[in-house]
Amino acid sequence: MSQKVAVLGTGKIGEALLSGMIRAGWAPGDLLVTTRRAERAEELRTQYGVEPVSNAEAAKNADTLILTVKPQDMATLLDELAPHVPSDRLVISAAAGIPTSFFEARLAEGTPVVRVMPNTPVLVDEGMSVISAGSHATEAHLVRTEEIFKPVGKTLRVPESRQDAATALSGSGPAYFYYLVEAMTDAGILLGLPRSQAHDLIVQAAIGAAVMLRDSGEHPVTLREAVTSPAGTTISAIRELENHGVRAALLAALEAARDRSRELASGNG
Repeated sequence: MSQKVAVLGTGKIGEALLSGMIRAGWAPGDLLVTTRRAERAEELRTQYGVEPVSNAEAAKNADTLILTVKPQDMATLLDELAPHVPSDRLVISAAAGIPTSFFEARLAEGTPVVRVMPNTPVLVDEGMSVISAGSHATEAHLVRTEEIFKPVGKTLRVPESRQDAATALSGSGPAYFYYLVEAMTDAGILLGLPRSQAHDLIVQAAIGAAVMLRDSGEHPVTLREAVTSPAGTTISAIRELENHGVRAALLAALEAARDRSRELASGNG
């Protein structure tokens, strides 16, 4: 890869992208990183062979800037970057809830911006990164963004108007599964299993079910029905889930997450 890429604010997500790019063929010499702490910068240099620089140096020297700082720190970072970012730089934001217009208003006219909502499984190369183009981003910019995020999972393009829904479903999605595993583990303890055994049973069931969903091509209803025999244990459990409104609660929960994403995007943090 001949173009230089800079990761600004190299925390866990930024480091996952950095590692993924190197494994996908980027030369460490073509990758720049920025971080607040000197010891963190030295750690990244030692582990990946990349060059830690200042935010201004990254803006001047990299062809693509990946902004992975926290949403509340983004305005300050853009104020620092703006004098140094020419309009031919690709700016990729991985900050939840911030629209591309926020960046376009603070950078040089015509700067291409791509908004990405990754989720935390990028840390284990099983992430989903939802990609939306800003008003000046072209097909080439989207392809370059996909090249950066594909080593750490799958990517999906959506219009930016659907980013809040994607955030509710995918960005926050892993937390819902952790919550469910936590609850099912507690149920296993209630039924008399040691916590470690209950945990192992539920985690492996979750992994197996996820692989079947991904690889079988079957609708989830079909897969569920294959486990649900007449008058059996599964249908008894599902009846209780329906009686307690679990499906309706999930719908309401995801609507709440989408609405909160909209509030954050509008600046009502």
